[in-house]
Amino acid sequence: MSKELLIDGYLFLFKVLFNVCKFFPLKKKVVFVCSYTDNSQFVYDELTRREEKTEVVFLCRGKAACDHFAETGERVVPIETMRVGAMVRSAYHLATAKVIVIDNYFGFLAAAAFKKTVVCIQLWHACGAFKTFGLEDHSVALRTARARKRFLNVYRHFDKIVVGSDAMQEIFKQSFGLDESHFIHLGIPRTDLFFDLNREKQAEKSLHWLSSGKKLLLYAPTFRDPPMHQLALNLAVMKKELASDYVLILRLHPLEQKEVDRNIFRDPFIIDGSKWEDVNELLLVTDLLITDYSSIPFEFALLKRPMIFFPYDLHHYEKSRGLRENYTEMVPGPIASSTQELVQMIKKQRFDAQKTAQFSAYWNQYSKGQSSRLVVDYLFDCLSK
Repeated sequence: MSKELLIDGYLFLFKVLFNVCKFFPLKKKVVFVCSYTDNSQFVYDELTRREEKTEVVFLCRGKAACDHFAETGERVVPIETMRVGAMVRSAYHLATAKVIVIDNYFGFLAAAAFKKTVVCIQLWHACGAFKTFGLEDHSVALRTARARKRFLNVYRHFDKIVVGSDAMQEIFKQSFGLDESHFIHLGIPRTDLFFDLNREKQAEKSLHWLSSGKKLLLYAPTFRDPPMHQLALNLAVMKKELASDYVLILRLHPLEQKEVDRNIFRDPFIIDGSKWEDVNELLLVTDLLITDYSSIPFEFALLKRPMIFFPYDLHHYEKSRGLRENYTEMVPGPIASSTQELVQMIKKQRFDAQKTAQFSAYWNQYSKGQSSRLVVDYLFDCLSK
Protein backbone atom coordinates (compact mmCIF):
# COMPACT_ATOMS: atom_id res chain seq x y z
CA MET A 1 0.00 0.00 0.00
CA SER A 2 2.82 2.41 0.85
CA LYS A 3 4.33 1.76 -2.60
CA GLU A 4 1.03 2.65 -4.26
CA LEU A 5 0.81 5.85 -2.23
CA LEU A 6 4.31 6.87 -3.32
CA ILE A 7 3.44 6.17 -6.95
CA ASP A 8 0.22 8.18 -6.65
CA GLY A 9 2.13 11.07 -5.11
CA TYR A 10 4.73 11.04 -7.86
CA LEU A 11 2.11 10.88 -10.60
CA PHE A 12 0.09 13.70 -9.05
CA LEU A 13 3.13 15.97 -8.98
CA PHE A 14 4.08 15.00 -12.53
CA LYS A 15 0.52 15.63 -13.74
CA VAL A 16 0.53 19.14 -12.25
CA LEU A 17 3.86 19.96 -13.90
CA PHE A 18 2.80 18.44 -17.22
CA ASN A 19 -0.50 20.35 -17.34
CA VAL A 20 1.30 23.63 -16.65
CA CYS A 21 3.78 22.90 -19.46
CA LYS A 22 0.93 22.19 -21.88
CA PHE A 23 0.34 25.95 -22.06
CA PHE A 24 3.53 26.13 -24.16
CA PRO A 25 3.10 25.49 -27.91
CA LEU A 26 4.09 22.24 -29.56
CA LYS A 27 7.47 22.22 -31.29
CA LYS A 28 8.85 20.21 -34.18
CA LYS A 29 10.64 18.00 -31.72
CA VAL A 30 11.21 14.28 -31.17
CA VAL A 31 11.56 13.11 -27.57
CA PHE A 32 13.06 9.67 -27.01
CA VAL A 33 12.11 8.10 -23.68
CA CYS A 34 14.71 5.38 -23.16
CA SER A 35 15.50 2.57 -20.78
CA TYR A 36 17.62 0.87 -23.44
CA THR A 37 19.89 2.42 -26.07
CA ASP A 38 20.00 0.35 -29.25
CA ASN A 39 16.73 1.04 -31.10
CA SER A 40 16.74 4.73 -30.21
CA GLN A 41 20.38 5.04 -31.29
CA PHE A 42 19.65 3.53 -34.71
CA VAL A 43 16.68 5.86 -35.21
CA TYR A 44 18.69 8.86 -34.01
CA ASP A 45 21.58 8.02 -36.36
CA GLU A 46 19.15 7.91 -39.28
CA LEU A 47 17.60 11.23 -38.18
CA THR A 48 20.99 12.91 -38.20
CA ARG A 49 21.66 11.68 -41.75
CA ARG A 50 18.65 13.57 -43.06
CA GLU A 51 18.98 17.08 -44.43
CA GLU A 52 15.94 18.23 -42.48
CA LYS A 53 17.16 19.07 -38.99
CA THR A 54 14.96 18.14 -36.06
CA GLU A 55 15.19 18.99 -32.38
CA VAL A 56 15.89 15.86 -30.35
CA VAL A 57 15.75 15.30 -26.58
CA PHE A 58 16.53 12.09 -24.67
CA LEU A 59 14.69 11.33 -21.43
CA CYS A 60 16.57 8.42 -19.89
CA ARG A 61 15.90 5.85 -17.20
CA GLY A 62 19.15 4.87 -15.51
CA LYS A 63 22.71 6.11 -15.58
CA ALA A 64 23.80 3.83 -18.44
CA ALA A 65 21.25 5.30 -20.86
CA CYS A 66 22.01 8.86 -19.70
CA ASP A 67 25.74 8.40 -20.21
CA HIS A 68 25.24 6.76 -23.60
CA PHE A 69 23.08 9.47 -25.11
CA ALA A 70 25.11 12.28 -23.54
CA GLU A 71 27.73 11.42 -26.17
CA THR A 72 25.34 12.58 -28.91
CA GLY A 73 25.55 16.17 -27.69
CA GLU A 74 21.76 16.39 -27.47
CA ARG A 75 19.79 17.33 -24.36
CA VAL A 76 19.61 14.43 -21.91
CA VAL A 77 17.29 14.47 -18.90
CA PRO A 78 16.99 11.70 -16.29
CA ILE A 79 13.45 10.47 -15.67
CA GLU A 80 11.63 8.67 -12.85
CA THR A 81 13.50 10.71 -10.30
CA MET A 82 12.26 12.89 -7.46
CA ARG A 83 14.68 15.65 -8.46
CA VAL A 84 12.30 18.53 -9.11
CA GLY A 85 14.49 20.15 -11.77
CA ALA A 86 14.61 16.95 -13.83
CA MET A 87 10.87 16.42 -13.40
CA VAL A 88 10.12 19.94 -14.65
CA ARG A 89 12.38 19.56 -17.68
CA SER A 90 11.01 16.13 -18.59
CA ALA A 91 7.41 17.34 -18.21
CA TYR A 92 8.18 20.35 -20.41
CA HIS A 93 9.74 18.31 -23.21
CA LEU A 94 6.97 15.72 -23.15
CA ALA A 95 4.30 18.42 -23.22
CA THR A 96 5.87 20.33 -26.13
CA ALA A 97 7.03 17.54 -28.47
CA LYS A 98 5.06 16.53 -31.56
CA VAL A 99 6.49 13.00 -31.49
CA ILE A 100 7.40 10.85 -28.50
CA VAL A 101 9.24 7.55 -28.95
CA ILE A 102 9.35 5.15 -25.98
CA ASP A 103 10.94 1.72 -25.60
CA ASN A 104 9.34 0.29 -22.46
CA TYR A 105 6.61 0.71 -19.85
CA PHE A 106 6.81 4.16 -18.26
CA GLY A 107 4.39 4.87 -15.43
CA PHE A 108 4.39 8.64 -15.86
CA LEU A 109 2.40 8.21 -19.07
CA ALA A 110 -0.63 7.54 -16.88
CA ALA A 111 -0.45 11.19 -15.79
CA ALA A 112 0.27 12.70 -19.21
CA ALA A 113 -2.71 13.76 -21.31
CA PHE A 114 -1.05 14.64 -24.60
CA LYS A 115 -2.52 17.14 -27.03
CA LYS A 116 -4.57 15.54 -29.83
CA THR A 117 -1.93 16.01 -32.54
CA VAL A 118 0.88 14.41 -30.52
CA VAL A 119 1.90 10.89 -31.53
CA CYS A 120 3.37 8.48 -28.96
CA ILE A 121 5.22 5.59 -30.62
CA GLN A 122 6.17 2.44 -28.74
CA LEU A 123 9.46 1.02 -30.05
CA TRP A 124 9.61 -2.00 -27.79
CA HIS A 125 13.02 -3.31 -26.71
CA ALA A 126 12.55 -6.89 -27.97
CA CYS A 127 11.85 -8.47 -31.36
CA GLY A 128 10.01 -11.43 -29.88
CA ALA A 129 9.03 -12.87 -26.52
CA PHE A 130 9.35 -16.14 -24.65
CA LYS A 131 8.32 -14.43 -21.40
CA THR A 132 4.91 -13.00 -20.62
CA PHE A 133 4.60 -9.27 -19.92
CA GLY A 134 2.02 -6.53 -19.63
CA LEU A 135 -1.50 -7.78 -18.90
CA GLU A 136 -0.31 -11.38 -19.36
CA ASP A 137 2.32 -11.10 -16.62
CA HIS A 138 1.44 -13.42 -13.72
CA SER A 139 2.14 -10.69 -11.17
CA VAL A 140 -0.61 -8.41 -12.52
CA ALA A 141 -3.27 -10.49 -10.77
CA LEU A 142 -1.54 -9.77 -7.44
CA ARG A 143 -1.64 -5.99 -7.90
CA THR A 144 -4.42 -3.71 -6.71
CA ALA A 145 -7.33 -2.71 -8.93
CA ARG A 146 -5.93 0.82 -8.88
CA ALA A 147 -2.57 -0.41 -10.18
CA ARG A 148 -4.20 -2.46 -12.95
CA LYS A 149 -6.19 0.59 -14.02
CA ARG A 150 -2.94 2.56 -14.16
CA PHE A 151 -1.34 -0.09 -16.38
CA LEU A 152 -4.22 0.15 -18.85
CA ASN A 153 -3.98 3.92 -18.85
CA VAL A 154 -0.30 3.71 -19.78
CA TYR A 155 -0.98 1.22 -22.60
CA ARG A 156 -3.69 3.47 -24.05
CA HIS A 157 -1.04 6.12 -24.62
CA PHE A 158 0.63 3.89 -27.22
CA ASP A 159 -0.79 5.51 -30.36
CA LYS A 160 1.39 3.33 -32.55
CA ILE A 161 3.57 0.30 -31.86
CA VAL A 162 6.37 -0.62 -34.26
CA VAL A 163 6.46 -4.36 -34.89
CA GLY A 164 8.80 -6.71 -36.70
CA SER A 165 6.24 -9.46 -37.26
CA ASP A 166 2.57 -10.37 -37.15
CA ALA A 167 3.45 -12.81 -34.37
CA MET A 168 4.73 -10.03 -32.14
CA GLN A 169 1.72 -7.92 -33.01
CA GLU A 170 -0.58 -10.63 -31.64
CA ILE A 171 1.44 -10.77 -28.42
CA PHE A 172 1.24 -6.98 -28.03
CA LYS A 173 -2.51 -7.04 -28.65
CA GLN A 174 -2.96 -9.41 -25.72
CA SER A 175 -0.30 -7.85 -23.49
CA PHE A 176 -1.45 -4.24 -23.94
CA GLY A 177 -5.14 -4.73 -24.66
CA LEU A 178 -4.96 -2.86 -27.98
CA ASP A 179 -6.52 -3.50 -31.39
CA GLU A 180 -4.89 -3.72 -34.82
CA SER A 181 -5.19 0.01 -35.55
CA HIS A 182 -2.26 0.68 -33.19
CA PHE A 183 0.38 -1.26 -35.15
CA ILE A 184 2.80 -0.25 -37.89
CA HIS A 185 4.83 -2.89 -39.74
CA LEU A 186 8.19 -1.17 -40.10
CA GLY A 187 10.55 -3.72 -38.58
CA ILE A 188 12.88 -3.25 -35.61
CA PRO A 189 15.61 -0.63 -36.23
CA ARG A 190 18.44 -2.34 -34.40
CA THR A 191 18.12 -5.42 -36.60
CA ASP A 192 19.47 -3.31 -39.49
CA LEU A 193 22.89 -4.14 -38.07
CA PHE A 194 22.56 -7.79 -39.12
CA PHE A 195 22.10 -6.80 -42.77
CA ASP A 196 25.18 -4.54 -42.81
CA LEU A 197 28.11 -6.60 -44.10
CA ASN A 198 30.55 -3.74 -43.50
CA ARG A 199 29.58 -3.55 -39.82
CA GLU A 200 29.97 -7.31 -39.52
CA LYS A 201 33.46 -7.18 -41.02
CA GLN A 202 34.38 -4.28 -38.71
CA ALA A 203 33.16 -6.22 -35.68
CA GLU A 204 35.12 -9.31 -36.69
CA LYS A 205 38.24 -7.21 -37.18
CA SER A 206 37.95 -5.25 -33.93
CA LEU A 207 37.04 -8.31 -31.83
CA HIS A 208 39.40 -10.76 -33.52
CA TRP A 209 41.59 -10.84 -30.42
CA LEU A 210 38.77 -12.46 -28.44
CA SER A 211 38.99 -15.82 -30.16
CA SER A 212 42.71 -16.44 -30.64
CA GLY A 213 41.69 -18.40 -33.72
CA LYS A 214 39.12 -20.47 -31.84
CA LYS A 215 35.33 -20.44 -32.19
CA LEU A 216 33.30 -18.18 -29.90
CA LEU A 217 30.54 -19.39 -27.61
CA LEU A 218 28.32 -16.71 -26.07
CA TYR A 219 26.46 -17.60 -22.87
CA ALA A 220 23.83 -14.93 -22.18
CA PRO A 221 21.30 -16.06 -19.58
CA THR A 222 18.29 -13.89 -18.87
CA PHE A 223 18.07 -11.89 -15.63
CA ARG A 224 16.59 -13.67 -12.62
CA ASP A 225 14.70 -11.79 -9.90
CA PRO A 226 16.12 -12.17 -7.32
CA PRO A 227 19.54 -12.31 -9.05
CA MET A 228 21.19 -15.72 -9.26
CA HIS A 229 24.06 -16.16 -6.80
CA GLN A 230 25.79 -18.94 -8.71
CA LEU A 231 26.05 -19.88 -12.36
CA ALA A 232 24.15 -23.01 -13.31
CA LEU A 233 26.69 -23.58 -16.06
CA ASN A 234 29.68 -25.60 -14.82
CA LEU A 235 32.60 -23.59 -16.17
CA ALA A 236 35.17 -26.19 -15.16
CA VAL A 237 33.43 -28.86 -17.24
CA MET A 238 33.05 -26.45 -20.16
CA LYS A 239 36.76 -25.65 -20.08
CA LYS A 240 37.88 -29.28 -19.78
CA GLU A 241 35.72 -30.43 -22.69
CA LEU A 242 35.81 -27.45 -25.04
CA ALA A 243 38.84 -25.21 -24.41
CA SER A 244 40.89 -26.70 -27.24
CA ASP A 245 38.40 -25.46 -29.85
CA TYR A 246 36.35 -22.72 -28.18
CA VAL A 247 36.43 -19.56 -26.08
CA LEU A 248 33.45 -18.76 -23.86
CA ILE A 249 32.05 -15.22 -23.63
CA LEU A 250 30.01 -14.83 -20.47
CA ARG A 251 27.50 -11.97 -20.57
CA LEU A 252 25.52 -11.34 -17.40
CA HIS A 253 23.01 -8.73 -16.34
CA PRO A 254 24.68 -5.85 -14.39
CA LEU A 255 22.92 -6.86 -11.17
CA GLU A 256 24.20 -10.42 -11.50
CA GLN A 257 27.77 -9.47 -12.35
CA LYS A 258 28.22 -8.58 -8.68
CA GLU A 259 27.24 -12.10 -7.66
CA VAL A 260 29.94 -13.81 -9.73
CA ASP A 261 33.54 -14.23 -8.61
CA ARG A 262 35.49 -11.90 -10.89
CA ASN A 263 38.52 -14.18 -10.69
CA ILE A 264 36.94 -16.49 -13.27
CA PHE A 265 37.83 -13.94 -15.96
CA ARG A 266 41.52 -14.48 -15.32
CA ASP A 267 41.12 -17.75 -17.19
CA PRO A 268 41.83 -17.22 -20.93
CA PHE A 269 38.96 -19.59 -21.71
CA ILE A 270 36.40 -17.14 -20.25
CA ILE A 271 35.83 -13.57 -21.45
CA ASP A 272 33.70 -11.01 -19.64
CA GLY A 273 31.10 -10.08 -22.27
CA SER A 274 29.38 -7.66 -19.90
CA LYS A 275 32.03 -5.05 -20.76
CA TRP A 276 30.33 -4.48 -24.12
CA GLU A 277 27.40 -2.10 -23.98
CA ASP A 278 25.91 -3.44 -27.21
CA VAL A 279 25.29 -7.18 -27.14
CA ASN A 280 24.59 -7.15 -30.88
CA GLU A 281 28.25 -6.38 -31.57
CA LEU A 282 29.10 -9.62 -29.76
CA LEU A 283 26.41 -11.49 -31.69
CA LEU A 284 28.10 -10.56 -34.96
CA VAL A 285 31.21 -12.52 -33.98
CA THR A 286 29.50 -15.34 -32.05
CA ASP A 287 29.61 -18.81 -33.59
CA LEU A 288 27.15 -20.43 -31.19
CA LEU A 289 24.70 -18.85 -28.73
CA ILE A 290 23.73 -20.39 -25.40
CA THR A 291 20.78 -18.78 -23.64
CA ASP A 292 17.42 -19.51 -22.04
CA TYR A 293 14.47 -17.09 -21.92
CA SER A 294 16.24 -14.02 -23.30
CA SER A 295 14.97 -12.21 -26.41
CA ILE A 296 18.47 -12.35 -27.97
CA PRO A 297 17.68 -15.44 -30.14
CA PHE A 298 15.08 -13.53 -32.14
CA GLU A 299 17.83 -11.30 -33.55
CA PHE A 300 20.64 -13.85 -33.55
CA ALA A 301 18.52 -16.01 -35.85
CA LEU A 302 19.06 -13.43 -38.59
CA LEU A 303 22.69 -14.60 -38.73
CA LYS A 304 21.55 -18.20 -39.36
CA ARG A 305 23.92 -19.57 -36.73
CA PRO A 306 23.22 -22.33 -34.20
CA MET A 307 21.74 -21.90 -30.72
CA ILE A 308 21.37 -24.12 -27.70
CA PHE A 309 18.84 -23.40 -24.96
CA PHE A 310 19.77 -24.05 -21.34
CA PRO A 311 16.61 -23.41 -19.26
CA TYR A 312 17.92 -25.23 -16.19
CA ASP A 313 15.12 -23.84 -14.01
CA LEU A 314 12.33 -24.11 -16.58
CA HIS A 315 9.49 -25.27 -14.33
CA HIS A 316 10.32 -22.86 -11.52
CA TYR A 317 10.77 -19.93 -13.88
CA GLU A 318 7.57 -20.71 -15.75
CA LYS A 319 5.63 -20.77 -12.49
CA SER A 320 7.22 -17.71 -10.88
CA ARG A 321 7.89 -15.41 -13.85
CA GLY A 322 5.65 -16.68 -16.62
CA LEU A 323 6.44 -18.06 -20.07
CA ARG A 324 4.38 -18.42 -23.19
CA GLU A 325 2.62 -21.78 -23.19
CA ASN A 326 4.69 -23.44 -25.91
CA TYR A 327 8.24 -22.39 -24.94
CA THR A 328 9.81 -25.80 -25.68
CA GLU A 329 8.23 -25.78 -29.16
CA MET A 330 9.09 -22.12 -29.82
CA VAL A 331 12.85 -22.33 -29.40
CA PRO A 332 14.82 -22.91 -32.64
CA GLY A 333 17.51 -25.11 -31.13
CA PRO A 334 18.05 -28.13 -28.87
CA ILE A 335 17.31 -27.85 -25.15
CA ALA A 336 19.93 -28.93 -22.59
CA SER A 337 19.17 -29.57 -18.95
CA SER A 338 22.76 -29.97 -17.73
CA THR A 339 26.25 -28.76 -18.57
CA GLN A 340 27.31 -32.22 -19.70
CA GLU A 341 24.34 -32.48 -22.04
CA LEU A 342 25.15 -29.02 -23.37
CA VAL A 343 28.77 -30.00 -24.04
CA GLN A 344 27.71 -33.07 -26.01
CA MET A 345 25.38 -30.97 -28.16
CA ILE A 346 28.22 -28.57 -28.96
CA LYS A 347 30.55 -31.44 -29.86
CA LYS A 348 28.06 -33.29 -32.06
CA GLN A 349 27.01 -30.10 -33.92
CA ARG A 350 23.61 -31.50 -34.82
CA PHE A 351 21.64 -28.32 -35.44
CA ASP A 352 18.60 -27.77 -37.60
CA ALA A 353 19.46 -24.81 -39.87
CA GLN A 354 16.04 -24.92 -41.50
CA LYS A 355 14.31 -24.54 -38.14
CA THR A 356 16.46 -21.49 -37.34
CA ALA A 357 15.62 -19.96 -40.73
CA GLN A 358 11.90 -20.55 -40.19
CA PHE A 359 12.12 -19.04 -36.71
CA SER A 360 13.83 -15.95 -38.12
CA ALA A 361 11.32 -15.54 -40.94
CA TYR A 362 8.44 -15.84 -38.45
CA TRP A 363 9.71 -13.27 -35.95
CA ASN A 364 11.63 -10.93 -38.28
CA GLN A 365 8.96 -10.76 -40.96
CA TYR A 366 9.24 -6.98 -41.47
CA SER A 367 12.88 -6.51 -40.41
CA LYS A 368 14.72 -6.43 -43.73
CA GLY A 369 17.61 -4.03 -43.10
CA GLN A 370 15.67 -0.83 -43.78
CA SER A 371 13.74 -0.42 -40.53
CA SER A 372 15.58 2.68 -39.26
CA ARG A 373 14.84 4.47 -42.52
CA LEU A 374 11.18 3.44 -42.45
CA VAL A 375 10.73 4.53 -38.84
CA VAL A 376 12.32 7.93 -39.51
CA ASP A 377 10.12 8.37 -42.59
CA TYR A 378 7.14 7.77 -40.33
CA LEU A 379 8.45 10.25 -37.74
CA PHE A 380 8.78 12.95 -40.39
CA ASP A 381 5.24 12.26 -41.56
CA CYS A 382 4.05 12.82 -38.00
CA LEU A 383 6.13 15.97 -37.57
CA SER A 384 4.76 17.50 -40.77
CA LYS A 385 1.13 17.25 -39.67
